[in-house]
Formats: sequence, C-alpha cells, structure tokens
Amino acid sequence: MLVAVLTYMGYGILTLFGYLRDFLRAWKIEKCHNATEREDQRDFVPLYQDFENFYTRNLYMRIRDNWNRPVCSVPGERVDIMERFTDDYNWTFKFTGRVIKGVINMGSYNYLGFAQNSGFCAEASAVVLQQYGGGVCSTRQEMGNLDKHEELEHLVAEFLGVDAAMTYGMGFATNSMNIPALAGKGCLILSDELNHASLVLGARLSGATIRIFKHNNMQSLEKLLRDAIVHGQPRTHRPWRKILILVEGIYSMEGSIVRLPEVIALKKKYKAYLYLDEAHSIGALGPNGRGVVDYFGLDPRDVDIMMGTFTKSFGGAGGYIGGSKVLIDYLRKHSHSTAYATSMSPPVAEQIITSMKCIMGADGTSLGRERVEQLAENTRYFRRRLTEMGFIIYGNSDSPVVPLMLYMPAKIGAFGREMLKRHIGVVVVGFPATPIIESRARFCVSAAHTKEMLDEALSKISEVGDLLQLKYSRHHFVPLLDRPFDETTYEETED
Repeated sequence: MLVAVLTYMGYGILTLFGYLRDFLRAWKIEKCHNATEREDQRDFVPLYQDFENFYTRNLYMRIRDNWNRPVCSVPGERVDIMERFTDDYNWTFKFTGRVIKGVINMGSYNYLGFAQNSGFCAEASAVVLQQYGGGVCSTRQEMGNLDKHEELEHLVAEFLGVDAAMTYGMGFATNSMNIPALAGKGCLILSDELNHASLVLGARLSGATIRIFKHNNMQSLEKLLRDAIVHGQPRTHRPWRKILILVEGIYSMEGSIVRLPEVIALKKKYKAYLYLDEAHSIGALGPNGRGVVDYFGLDPRDVDIMMGTFTKSFGGAGGYIGGSKVLIDYLRKHSHSTAYATSMSPPVAEQIITSMKCIMGADGTSLGRERVEQLAENTRYFRRRLTEMGFIIYGNSDSPVVPLMLYMPAKIGAFGREMLKRHIGVVVVGFPATPIIESRARFCVSAAHTKEMLDEALSKISEVGDLLQLKYSRHHFVPLLDRPFDETTYEETED
C-alpha cells in the first residue's frame, strides 16, 4: 500500500510540474521544443492537440534517454552501444564519438541465440543474398512469389503440425491485417485485456464487436461466451455470425503463459474459434521448441488459427498464420498483407529456414534441441535468483520474459541508467504500456547467455536494487515444479 501511495504521489507531482512548465512555455519563459501549429494556421481545425502530448512532453521526456539507444553491433548476447549526451533535457541527443562495448544484452528477444553475424545461419543467408539479392520489389500475388517463400511455408506447416501456412514480411501486420479478413460486422471478438497492440488494432479494424475478458481468467471468458450465446447481438438478439477468441502464448509485458487447455475446452464447449498469437512462445517453449501447444502437449488442430512471428526465436523478421488448408487458401485471396505487402526478403527467409531446421533437428545436429533446453535452464535459474534476492517478478517460471517491478516513475529512468553504467542493457517500461502503478523492467533471457553472464547481470541487478530500494518482496518464495501457469506461491517470513 505504501508503494502504491508513493507511486500515485510521484505521478501527481510530475503532473503538477508539467502544468507549471506548460504555463511557463505559454508565456515564453521556458523554450518550447514540442511540435505546435504554425501561427498562420491558428484558425484551422488543429491537426493535433497540444494537450494530447502532455504525458510525452512532461513525463516521458524526462527519461527519454533510456530508449532508442543506438546499437552498433550484432544484437546478440553482448552489444556495443553508441554513447550520447543531451544538453537540452532529452529533447535532442548528440554523439560523443565513443562506444560502450560489451554490454550484456538482457533486452532483445533473441531467445535461441540465432541473431548472429557468423555461423551456419549467416552463411546460408549470405549465399541466398548473392543469388536472389536483398529485396523482391513485388507482392506475393504478382512477381514476388519465390521458391524460398514456398519452401518456408511448407517448413512452417511441418514445424507447427498443421495442414498449411502463410508467411508475411511483418509480424505486426500479420495480426492487424489478417484479423479483419477473419471477422467483420455481426461477429464477436473476445480479447484478453493484456493482448498486444497488433491484436487490438486488428480487432478494431475488423468492425466486429469487441468484448474484453480479464487476463487469463477463464471464469471471465466463460461468462462472456455464455452471455454471447444466450443474448446474441445487441438489439436484434440474432446469433453472432462467429465468435473469435484472441489470446497470446506468452504475454510480452507480464511473462505469463496462456491457460491453453482451458481455453480450448471452452472454445469447444461454446463452438467458438480460437486465434493464438505465439510471437514470444514459438521456439521458446515446449520440449521441442514448438510453442505453447507443444508446452502443454496439445493437438495443434485444436487451435483454429495459429499465428507467430520470426522476429524473436528465429532471428529474422515477419510472421506466419498456420491452420487448415481451407483457412490458408482463404487468406491468400482476402488478406491485405498478401495482396498489398511486399514479399519477405530472400536472405531473411533463408535465415528463418536454416534456424527452423536447426530447431527441428533436420540439419542432422542436436544444436537446436540443446539451445531450447539451455533457454529453459537459463530462464528458471534467472527467475529463481531474482526471487531469492527479494525482487517482485511476474509471470510463469518457464517464461523467458521476466518483468521485474519498479512501480515508482522516478525509478524507471534511474534503473535504466544505473544498469547501463554497469554495462547491462535492459528495457524499462512504464505507463501507458503498463498500468500506471506497475512500471517495470523487462528482461529477456537467451540461450546464448552463459551462466557467467547471468551471474554478472544478477550481481549488478542486486547492486542497483539495493541502491534504488527495489527489493519490495517480504515473502519467501516456494518453488513448485508442477505449477502450470502463472500463479506464484509464497510463505510469509517473520519480520
């Protein structure tokens, strides 16, 4: 309660000072750096509202130096970052000419360590670059359908255990452009409250009615399903044309894993369709690295639409949709991503093909299986050590996405800066990406991290945690090996 009160007070003080600074800017006492309408357009309808940028102008700008840091090396387990400074309170940055070398990368989604500039993936991509060039300059439906794209789609379908698959050049657009092709007016979309922005945008663009259920809460989902069946559409009470449930495999800000067996049971019970976004879970979960379906040992055909991205575990770019052949044939004709988007770059396609074959063991080695196992081992070790230190962390013990709670707004910037001073690169997140009192640092564990790297990072995290008083937990963690989802069990310790 004390932390919550202090957090609200922190945002309140920042807001008051924001209004004060806006008053000073209005009277030309303080220089105004933000975008404003030109004087000769003052009588026009505003193109953008100044007040809408209040948060960006007065809160985000104070800690803007924690984001968009220019990396000048391969985004592997260690990165080199260009040093920069600001002399106008983060409105603009200048480079010092120096490079911060060997920063341990705890922020990239390089779960299996395939983001490399050497090795078999890079070599195969280089060969394809020489043969095909860097770009296609056409859509799949015109002159941009290469044999590499066909090979990738057959491989993805085999990897997922489904009839067919379709690949796209952008992960975000895979969701935002395909959901409108699957749902429309007269349809109902049931979306988890913590779904990614791409799912939210796709649902809104579809024109379907959207209802939100509480995060990973099956009682909330079942109530919405039951009400939808009983009452039908508003006013007319006609049955919904279709009901589509949108969930993620691993939620990227929470580190929690979807309760997939229960979601599948509900979708079968109420005859709904299930759309599963495996952006963070494909490659990173399951004994075979085949995602959350593999993690729970379920039949892939129980998931109607399987979506995922190649930007994380595969070290590439783009996304895919997997499912029945009827579904994929329909999307080839009706998806905006297929009709209007440029085809995936051939070297990127080859990067994905090579890394996916490695995970499957189709390259004749056990390297892929070893990386999947190493990621699981690193994840459990990193999470256990953070909990033992007294930090509050969210999510499932098998999730490589590890949110560490910071809460107070001033600690967002302080944590990011102090970690970089100690050569640890982290991602810090605050409102509006998270609830206003749940600011956090988000670590992403990789199979490429050695135990020595993790120990070094943990030591620095503990040091900064003591400095900023981030060890909020007053509980003793009790590990449960059979805990299936994202509950955390605690025992009270004596004060």
